Amino acid sequence: MAAGPCTSTGPITRPITGPIHGHLVGEPAPAFAGVDTHGAALTSASLRAGTTLLAFFPLAFTGVCGDELGELSAAAEPGGALAGFAECAGPAGLRVLAVSCDPMASQRAWREQRGFGFELVSDFWPHGRIAHAFGVFDETSGRAERASFLIDSAGTVRWSLVHPAGLPRPVSAYADALAGLARPGRD
Repeated sequence: MAAGPCTSTGPITRPITGPIHGHLVGEPAPAFAGVDTHGAALTSASLRAGTTLLAFFPLAFTGVCGDELGELSAAAEPGGALAGFAECAGPAGLRVLAVSCDPMASQRAWREQRGFGFELVSDFWPHGRIAHAFGVFDETSGRAERASFLIDSAGTVRWSLVHPAGLPRPVSAYADALAGLARPGRD
């Protein structure tokens, strides 16, 4: 992918003022370890069973993040906007994980309150380590950027999108990315 004003093949320049496409695409996903809302360990190696959508969000219990993840959760449910693309993700289907620097207990309470149908991953301690590994940690605010990565079963980043903190990612972008997995040459 050629670098241009809306693509990134290197470090992300801040402040982010508009969508950035292509960050880390074609590269192995960075190794990481975190915990889900029940304290179970999640590692990059544990994602190798299928395609994973790793969606970083700035903060739990905030309006934009809650609405955005609620829309993503509804889209990922059977009959939702992303359900028709499950076969594009391979035999294991699509696994959605949302990551923030919030503590595990806060994420658990928020997930239960909002009814998200996917797991949240805490990047609380060491603070922001997963976001750092993906190049989407905002040092100034101490939180993750609003960024998404589609990672295939071989551990390669196939698609990415980074948005400014206050701008939600459209579900249609995820559908387009999944459709791209089915095309020859895999975007």
